[in-house]
Amino acid sequence: MRKILLSILLLLSAVAMTNCSQKAKWNHKQKQALREALREYRDMIYLQDLTEPEFVIFTDGVAFDIEEAYPVYTTFIEMPGVNDTVDMFVVSTIVEQLNADAHNMRHIFPYRYLVSQGILPDKLTHEQQRDFYRCFAQKVNGYYNTVEEFFVAVLNDTSSQSQISKFQRECANDLFNWVIEVDEVDIITPENQPNNASQNNDKK
Repeated sequence: MRKILLSILLLLSAVAMTNCSQKAKWNHKQKQALREALREYRDMIYLQDLTEPEFVIFTDGVAFDIEEAYPVYTTFIEMPGVNDTVDMFVVSTIVEQLNADAHNMRHIFPYRYLVSQGILPDKLTHEQQRDFYRCFAQKVNGYYNTVEEFFVAVLNDTSSQSQISKFQRECANDLFNWVIEVDEVDIITPENQPNNASQNNDKK
């Protein structure tokens, strides 16, 4: 489990508080420390493809939701499983963004990545890319009961990748007539394997 609140704890050990009401409330340094701690999630799927301004907006939103849910700072920092709680807020915010706009699916499966994998053709316009992600999101929504279920499948269930790839290929084919070609490979079986003994006799 991440130690994402370590910087907060170190910072707060040096902060002097003058009365009980001040101890209870989130002060500027505590808010800033929380936002800095959230940077530990930068390499998380979905977040790693955000631009820096997008990521700042994302962490500001997560921090605001935490501060709203736990207006008394000491209640938040001292409760058991505080890191798990932060994880929950991060994932919930991602799910909300996916629900709000299917085009946000691009942060999980970036366009350039899909091009490199042969899933999509190069040089699609922004509108064509949006059409693809809209098609992809519709297929995902029809297959998974919730966005949370899909997100967990992407993170933890490698067997889901074949189904997800199938949806991507279907959308690419339907929208752009883009079909992934698989090179044929000769399969050698015991029945059609050359007879080494006879070959050796022929050479003699």
